Amino acid sequence: MESSEVADQFVDGPIKTTEEKLWTTEANGSVQLRIDALCPQSPITVHQMFLESVDKYGPLDALSTKRNGIWEHVTFMDYYKLCRQAAKSFLKLGLERFHSVGILGFNSEEWFISAIGTVFAGGIITGIYTTNSPEACHYVASDCKMNIIVVENQKQLEKILQIWDGLPHLKAVVQYKGNLQEKRPNLYTWEEFMEFGKDIADAHLDDIINSQKANQCCVLIYTSGTTGNPKGVMLSHDNITWTAAHASRAGDMIPAEIQQETIVSYLPLSHIAAQIYDLWTGIKWGEHVFFADPDALKGSLVDTLREVQPTSHMGVPRVWEKIMEHIKDVSAQSGTVRKMVLSWAMSLSLEKNLSPASGLKTFLPSLVDYLVLAKIRKLLGFSCCQKHFSGAAPISLETLEFFLGLNITLYEAYGMSETTGPHCMSGPQTHQLQCCGKVVPGCQVKLVNKDAEGNGEICFWGRTVFMGYLNMDSKTKEAFDEEGWLHSGDIGKMDAEGFLQVTGRIKELIITAGGENVPPILIEDAVKRHLPIVSNAVLIGDKRKFLSMLLTLKSTVNSDSLEATDNLTQEAIRFCQDVGSKATKVSEIVGRKDQAVYKAIEEGINTANREAVSNAQRIQKWTILPKDFSISGGEMGPTMKLKRHTILEKYTEHVEAFYNV
Repeated sequence: MESSEVADQFVDGPIKTTEEKLWTTEANGSVQLRIDALCPQSPITVHQMFLESVDKYGPLDALSTKRNGIWEHVTFMDYYKLCRQAAKSFLKLGLERFHSVGILGFNSEEWFISAIGTVFAGGIITGIYTTNSPEACHYVASDCKMNIIVVENQKQLEKILQIWDGLPHLKAVVQYKGNLQEKRPNLYTWEEFMEFGKDIADAHLDDIINSQKANQCCVLIYTSGTTGNPKGVMLSHDNITWTAAHASRAGDMIPAEIQQETIVSYLPLSHIAAQIYDLWTGIKWGEHVFFADPDALKGSLVDTLREVQPTSHMGVPRVWEKIMEHIKDVSAQSGTVRKMVLSWAMSLSLEKNLSPASGLKTFLPSLVDYLVLAKIRKLLGFSCCQKHFSGAAPISLETLEFFLGLNITLYEAYGMSETTGPHCMSGPQTHQLQCCGKVVPGCQVKLVNKDAEGNGEICFWGRTVFMGYLNMDSKTKEAFDEEGWLHSGDIGKMDAEGFLQVTGRIKELIITAGGENVPPILIEDAVKRHLPIVSNAVLIGDKRKFLSMLLTLKSTVNSDSLEATDNLTQEAIRFCQDVGSKATKVSEIVGRKDQAVYKAIEEGINTANREAVSNAQRIQKWTILPKDFSISGGEMGPTMKLKRHTILEKYTEHVEAFYNV
């Protein structure tokens, strides 16, 4: 069947459909696509998008994996064939239409092939976080009637073995790395799996592929579930293919026929940000994806970046903060002259980027960039990087300005799982500091219930908007208003040029006992800006008489467990020295209530309080926690976003101590 014929067939389904609603909660349901004058593009399925890319980019390298110290490459043509092979094997193992294949492992060639093979076979991809407990895995697998689970290694396999008996729909498990420690019925190695479906006819697979419609579900993204059970966000073929095409271009990602983009895949693919950026945009525009080692966030990521030198890179705010802290630590241990040169170079670069000059005024910053800053970017792996993105959580002004000092502009993206990732994008043509760019062309945003300053709840409309929450009618109805707009729960304001700034989250908004509305992020960022020793700041005060704050100090991270250690970072030690303290450990400060450090923190909080818009927004009490937050500690989600509800529960005694006097 020719590509054009396939496209016509897929278009016939959803475009002509009128009986569907804008949402559904059934895995086999379909929705009315949001095609309108602003967004008239014909919908296509995942298979059609891939087929178009194979036609354009077939011989180009698509995926690269390092094995035994050597990079091995897979072309787009071979990638497509491997996905078909995986699809046949899933069918042979008994994958039912609109049932899920779970993928539990670090980013890899096998993750990608499993995901796309699932869709080709008529199933639904469901990523599972590698940090999930067996109980969390069971909830997800049961909720979406998972037929098959693909696991990375023995560690992840053991989680599934503990829960297998309680999963009546589970038919098989495939392990894609390492040898099986014991043979069990319906447990396969990756090599066995890929051979398993060879007797499935191409025509049979084609019939399944050709029956798929763009308004049907192909991806499930489970939310973090910090305040209840995780919700399964249903994304359609059109959600995926439209977003991959149009949101990425809003961020100025370049098609391979002009210049092949190179990226490093390392953030969890079970999160929509990484999945849309690494997997789907990679297929759409012919990008070359290099897979980082599983210990990327333990320190090896920079080695991969240096080797690959990507043209585009995405990090969550905590990743960018960790890079910033590392540079500060290295600088602190350098000689006086080197420190002065770097500080001067970064101040010049920051000034130039905040107030772009012209003519002869740009000569000195350009020379300094060439002699000093370019070398640092090369050491970070960013010598060829033209676009640096930040998403999945708010990023502080301090971090943004630090990287501007290195002549690196961080482009913010904004959206949610329910908008297939980015609904608003920054890029080289649409950038403004502390804004998440403009609405992706073809999408819409409106603000409702605006206050006097123009802050209102952000609502979304467009082809990015999800189908509904799997098996959750009431939650789905709550998400949409009567006109079909998706309510984000975020608060923001938009300027006259269309730049959107997110100023808070309704659920995180603190309403004091006196009725004052307090957005915590702005106050927390102010404290961290004035106190470089502070790693995390969590504002407390909902239904309380005054505001208080939990603080953690910057400490080194255990490279194996990723837990915070007791040792202060070099930047934190330097802060202590500057205020007259000899402390090098968190316990020395907290255990002895180090007078010099506590006094300095009090002064920093007083400075932040002087910036408050009212007395009700001033911090009255604070305490330092004995350990910094981490994913393994439960205070952060998989993308290192603060889990406020968990923090409040975990540190209840500290919180109540503020108010029980």
